[in-house]
Amino acid sequence: MRKIRVIIMGAGGRDFHNFNVYFRGNERYEVVAFTAAQIPEIEGRRYPPELAGPGYPEGIPIYAEEELVSLIRKFAVDEVVFAYSDVSHEYVMHRASLAMSAGASFRLLGPKETMLKARVPVVSVGAVRTGSGKSPVSRRIGLLLQELGWKVVVIRHPMAYGDLRRQVCQRFASLEDLDRHAVTIEEREEYEPHLRRGLVVYAGVDYEQVVRAAEAEAEVILWDGGNNDFPFLVPDLHIVVVDPHRAGHELTYHPGETNLRMANVVVINKVDTAPPTAVEQVRRNIQSVNPEATIVETNSPIYVDQPERIRGRRVLVVEDGPTLTHGEMAYGAGMIAAQRYGARELVDPRPFAVGSIQEVYQMYPHLGPVLPAMGYSARQIRELEETIHRSNAEVVVMSTPVDLRRVIRLDRPSVRITYEVEERTKPDLREILAAWTENVRGEKH
Repeated sequence: MRKIRVIIMGAGGRDFHNFNVYFRGNERYEVVAFTAAQIPEIEGRRYPPELAGPGYPEGIPIYAEEELVSLIRKFAVDEVVFAYSDVSHEYVMHRASLAMSAGASFRLLGPKETMLKARVPVVSVGAVRTGSGKSPVSRRIGLLLQELGWKVVVIRHPMAYGDLRRQVCQRFASLEDLDRHAVTIEEREEYEPHLRRGLVVYAGVDYEQVVRAAEAEAEVILWDGGNNDFPFLVPDLHIVVVDPHRAGHELTYHPGETNLRMANVVVINKVDTAPPTAVEQVRRNIQSVNPEATIVETNSPIYVDQPERIRGRRVLVVEDGPTLTHGEMAYGAGMIAAQRYGARELVDPRPFAVGSIQEVYQMYPHLGPVLPAMGYSARQIRELEETIHRSNAEVVVMSTPVDLRRVIRLDRPSVRITYEVEERTKPDLREILAAWTENVRGEKH
């Protein structure tokens, strides 16, 4: 029988994982191509033969998603598998219609087909949208697990944007490891805060290898999810973060709704800055689809290292990139802080944008007068730096999880914004994790 010919639609993460765990070595299928979206400069590469396996001696080509219809026809494709995250349900079905109109079937792979089982307990943290505040919740969970006596190792959702051969299984134990692996700004934003708290972080492309390496030095694995994707590992406790600043999105975005329905614990974050009516709407939506979930409300307080630099100045705000781009937020904590601490003017970076940074504004017209911290390549990092230098701002306000001064050179004063979470309802995260710990350790004995 002729093999079923497949194209996997992705964005340098879930797509490769789905291939590895479901299609690699599966004699029923031939994956003829990947397509790439959301992340710049990842098409035009190949998924290398060393990772693709013996059935793919030349690897698998990666094309731009815009070529999907022509690729279906060129390769006589039978099935298109959608494998990336943080897009609306309507968006997914438009892609399904596109694939089916070209003659192919359309498919989503679920948890049973893609989740790996670890030999140690797994606490997973996910979200319903990018920018919900998942990262500070993950950091809080990691700290609480340490205080409860666990040896914690973090496994981070993949961001496979570089040389895939060198990213099969990566271990980060120090800030120097970030430099050695030449990680992107987005990777640095997610790894560095864990490293500063003494946690080892694993990531990569082949998560079977990643999990086996991590569990060898962990008592518990903390899965730190990306975007609003569901975990790659079977969770023993699944915690999902929702954002009342985008009330309703928890039921209208893929696969965020999947996360919400799977959750054991749902964290309603940013309650301190969201309208009470939006918080209540989110609570009702949670209870309508997952009435068994425990709900925790949290604040997301903003901390400014040198607030006196902001008052009365022309300020350029640099926000977390993914939150603004596919997270569809017009601004973030940086703009809130700039306004709160009396900036005289918010400098619009768009007239000063160069190269790929200018293209980002064209691709995401919803963006307000803020600069997304894009840095998926060395060239883009240079263009981010040049955009800042070309602006007429007196002060740069950096609202990213990582200190950008480690990555780019600034020619003017800067202020760093950080944000954490603090619980405001009971049971809180500490009590939930303590009860979970007692159950897990009780089962062992």
